[in-house]
Amino acid sequence: MSDQTALYWFSDDLRLDDNIALDTVIRQSDHLALIYVFNPFWLTPKNYQQRFIGQHRLAFIMQSLLDLESQLKALGHTLHILEGDPLTVIPPLARDNGITLVGTSAQLGWYEAKIWEMLQQHLPDQKIVSQSNNQLYTTQLLFESNRVDNNVLMSFSKFRNHVERNAIGPLSYTKTMVQGLPAPIALQGNFKTIANLQLKLQNTLDAINCTDRDSEQPFVGGEKAAQTHLESYFSGDYPSTYKSTRNKLDGWRNSTKLSPYLANGNVSPRQVWTAVEDFEHSNIKNDDTYWIKFELLWREYFHWLAIMQGVSLYQFKGMASSRPLTTYLPERFQKWCHGNTPYALVNACMKQLNATGYMSNRGRQITASCLVNELGVDWRYGAAYFQDKLIDHDVASNWGNWQYIAGVGADPRGGRHFNLTKQMRSYDPNGEFVAKWQGNNSSQPLDSVDAVGWPCQLTANTPLHSNKLEP
Repeated sequence: MSDQTALYWFSDDLRLDDNIALDTVIRQSDHLALIYVFNPFWLTPKNYQQRFIGQHRLAFIMQSLLDLESQLKALGHTLHILEGDPLTVIPPLARDNGITLVGTSAQLGWYEAKIWEMLQQHLPDQKIVSQSNNQLYTTQLLFESNRVDNNVLMSFSKFRNHVERNAIGPLSYTKTMVQGLPAPIALQGNFKTIANLQLKLQNTLDAINCTDRDSEQPFVGGEKAAQTHLESYFSGDYPSTYKSTRNKLDGWRNSTKLSPYLANGNVSPRQVWTAVEDFEHSNIKNDDTYWIKFELLWREYFHWLAIMQGVSLYQFKGMASSRPLTTYLPERFQKWCHGNTPYALVNACMKQLNATGYMSNRGRQITASCLVNELGVDWRYGAAYFQDKLIDHDVASNWGNWQYIAGVGADPRGGRHFNLTKQMRSYDPNGEFVAKWQGNNSSQPLDSVDAVGWPCQLTANTPLHSNKLEP
């Protein structure tokens, strides 16, 4: 039997431990090369005038790559960095180096999955390995049984009930066989170092500070940082009060702060689930610890829903039977982006997002509801803006949640409209968050006079509606 010479492509799984796809490739190969492809297209404003990856997440990815590079170096391997379109750079690399097996993490987003499908067509002579790395469940666990309800993904409640009533546990967390890595391949090709890449991206990476202002602890990318944070969070009492603090708008320990590590693949949801169960076994099991699992199930639900939806995840109508009554109002959208609306709480949340790349889950719901309901703006522009700004952008959770708010997702109630005055009273009654992020600094009207001097008839409470936009 001839040697299997493998190429593993890291993507949204920037870790070694509990990396199912990598472990599968390791077990099937005799020689191994490891690559990461940086696509400059990510930084072009082609996504509703926004970038696919913004400054904060880019800095986090660079930190994650440095950590991964360090770990691989200690194991006698090199992380080869390629720059360009994967369809352009991977096939010749595989052919020129005699690669017989190519593996990667299964892609969740429709466009990313299409790239992988097209790549397989470019590699007809190579064996292809692709497995889900960032979900709790597999298709077999969830759907290939007599217990499954065909409508299980039509609402989160149905999904959760299906999982909990049938006691479907997630995949077990397993240690990747990194200590037994196959011999490295001396790849021939045009590679970048991470330092070279950082230098090229310096203007984009400048002035990034992802630190929560009331904490000295920033988000730092990488598997080691993720494990340190995971251990730190579950070594204290924070999980036992999670449900009662998770809706606070600020504060490092009020939520798990694991979302950046999950979104960029520094830690797996199975590792987090295991950490919760270990905490419940050693400390306390209550409604708060269950709620961490509950939020992981929400994340999981959006992942499977995105797979089911395909390209409709990004379309104006989404899963709805008719298109929503919103339009694209450039002035209102820009004021929302910069935190310059008549709504102080919304302004504060948006300024926090722009400065740090992070916003609480409650803040995301409030600001999304404002853009869709108060300002009457097409939800896709908000989703794209969040994709650009969020350090923890997850394509399924972000676009799925925006659909949910806009009433074009899997929501039996048909959207969500938050009362901003009530939200302010409930979550910032003393105005501390608004004062901290200077949310009260807007003195301009929402809509200005138009080009020929006619005053706009719209107010903050009467959004312009239109159903003329195409998907």
